[in-house]
Amino acid sequence: MKTMIAALLLAATSLFGQATDYRQIKTPPLRAFNPPVAKRIQLDNGMVIFLMEDHELPLIALSAEIRGGSRDLPAGKAGLISIYGQSWRTGGTKDKTGDQLDELLDSHAARLETSGDDDSTAVHFNILKNDFDLVFPLFLDLLKDPQFRQEKIDLAKTQGNTSISRRNDDPQGILGREAAKLGYGSDSPYTHQQEYATIASITRDDLLAFHKAHLYPNNMIVGVAGDFDSKVMEKKLRDAFGKWPRGPQASPPPAMGTPAKPGVYFIAKDDVTQANIALVGPGMLRKSPDYYAVAVMNEILSGGFSGRLMNDIRTKRGLAYGVGGGLGAGWDHPGLARVQMSTKSGTTVEAIIALKQDVADLRTQPFTAEEMSLAKDAILNAFIFTMDSPEKVLGQQMSLEFYGFPLDYYRNYPANLQKVTAEQVAAAAQKYIHPDQMALLVVGKEKDFDKPLSSLGTVTPIDITIPEPGGAPAGAKPAAGNDEGTALAKKVADFVGGPAKLASIKAIRTVAAMSMKGPQGMMDTELDNVTRYPSDQHVTMKMPMGEISMVVTPDAAFVVLPGGQTQDLPGSQRDNMRNDEKSDVVTILRSIGSPNYKFTANGTEKVGAIDGRVLEINADGANLKWVVDPATGRILRKYSRGRMGAEQVTEYGEWKEFGGLRLPSTFTVTAAGEKVGSAEVKSVEVNPTIDPGMFIKK
Repeated sequence: MKTMIAALLLAATSLFGQATDYRQIKTPPLRAFNPPVAKRIQLDNGMVIFLMEDHELPLIALSAEIRGGSRDLPAGKAGLISIYGQSWRTGGTKDKTGDQLDELLDSHAARLETSGDDDSTAVHFNILKNDFDLVFPLFLDLLKDPQFRQEKIDLAKTQGNTSISRRNDDPQGILGREAAKLGYGSDSPYTHQQEYATIASITRDDLLAFHKAHLYPNNMIVGVAGDFDSKVMEKKLRDAFGKWPRGPQASPPPAMGTPAKPGVYFIAKDDVTQANIALVGPGMLRKSPDYYAVAVMNEILSGGFSGRLMNDIRTKRGLAYGVGGGLGAGWDHPGLARVQMSTKSGTTVEAIIALKQDVADLRTQPFTAEEMSLAKDAILNAFIFTMDSPEKVLGQQMSLEFYGFPLDYYRNYPANLQKVTAEQVAAAAQKYIHPDQMALLVVGKEKDFDKPLSSLGTVTPIDITIPEPGGAPAGAKPAAGNDEGTALAKKVADFVGGPAKLASIKAIRTVAAMSMKGPQGMMDTELDNVTRYPSDQHVTMKMPMGEISMVVTPDAAFVVLPGGQTQDLPGSQRDNMRNDEKSDVVTILRSIGSPNYKFTANGTEKVGAIDGRVLEINADGANLKWVVDPATGRILRKYSRGRMGAEQVTEYGEWKEFGGLRLPSTFTVTAAGEKVGSAEVKSVEVNPTIDPGMFIKK
């Protein structure tokens, strides 16, 4: 009976044309693709304008793209474009500060923003159509005469320093950043990395000079989309920009840099349970005639769940949740070939071998008709959604103009993609896929790997330590120092207790009442700090919500939260605590004579009535300055880098004797002239009994 019913159901579905298998479903061909075309206008001064009318909603969006970006600046000014892009808008105009602009724009539900990237900067606004005559003059003022007010530059620099301090927290961020350096070269203008020192070097004059060098009509493309009449809008733009004189032409793309040699590269990150992996090699230009074949190849390799990588590494092997990548194609400079994944630490080498094999198989495994069809359909279905609004179409046309591509490029894209054959994809794989020329980068905790990375070849470690401002780059040897500096450091040591006493110290416990600036203002807390020399630190903060303890040793860095929950410290906090250890007064004085600690006497500075001597210290990579009373050896003031990169000044008050040591009993900390903390020491124990378990993660 069941068999008869099944047969009847099958007959019924066949009778009514319903598919019984997904392979029976035939996808109809895509309809002709005819996106709208923006009106292109070129002024006599070289400015190009695009107008795209769209009367569906009473809105207008305007963008100005200007050639010139971070790749046109020296490495010593890395971070300038980020600060420029932010303080350009927040710095306001001559007539209105950035805050006044905020109030005015908010009252009209309008947005006016600035930004910058590798090859361009931009100003754009989105408004209700009736507000155009209100906002457009503000846009022109911001474009032609920005003020870059210093307080907004300082805010942008502080935010830049904050991002530097946290850049090693995210393993995926590390992987992407360092993979680009391998592919392009650390000397490439596309991989210049902002540091505390480069941020500190950026001035208002630098921002004004960049603006003056690039803001010319012949380097600018303006696009307007929305509810307007093209004739009226064209006249407004001609009146606003037509008499603006030409300037020098923007520079061509700079030289690429020196890529790293193929091999195995490793970044140690011990607070993770996964390995993050990337294969990196040279890419191509989008103008290449092979571009469409490569696009199909990339989709076959990593096009979601139908891609070879996901089918093999996730579905069959269970080695990763996500894996993907392909051969990148740049608009005006070559992209990178990059394939990456994350896997649990215990399957690192196994996953790398599988990843390399899947990439190598592009050269040997035929591309099937089913793969070709699925890849083309996926690309074209996604492509439609990149141009499903007039504003998106306008953005595409502005990009084509910016990079010198024909304006019908996207109109012809579907047909060019459909022409690609399996033979062309195979030829592209042979031409561009060379696993032996790719660098392998791994970020993770090597002792948890299934096999040593050295089983894959010689391993080159990469140091991602964040350099202190004004200091040598990561991995560099400290500066030589001078004899006068060493003598002054020894005088401080004598004041504190003498070499013999310092050498006898195994541990110090300090309890202090502290006041620290937080988001809600100054916050009072009790600090219990146990330092076990040379390199273990346990800090407990007693706060209204409970106790928080942070522990850093050479092998671990973790925090114990209220209730006893334990978790790893983010990399930035771990590095900050380790730098604090290195620059601790007792640690520095115990390290006189160490090759990793250098002391340089350099000038004088008045503190109260005392002409202090400036002592610059490179404390194993952490840089700071003391101002020392040359008569007594007492430290009067300290300059150091705060947790968010800003320079902090510590003013020491009274020094008291604790267990044979003279140590500061009060101090106040300021940053940018504002008080951010103070402390009064309640007690100091020298060589107390310490529970070793307090330094062990439970």
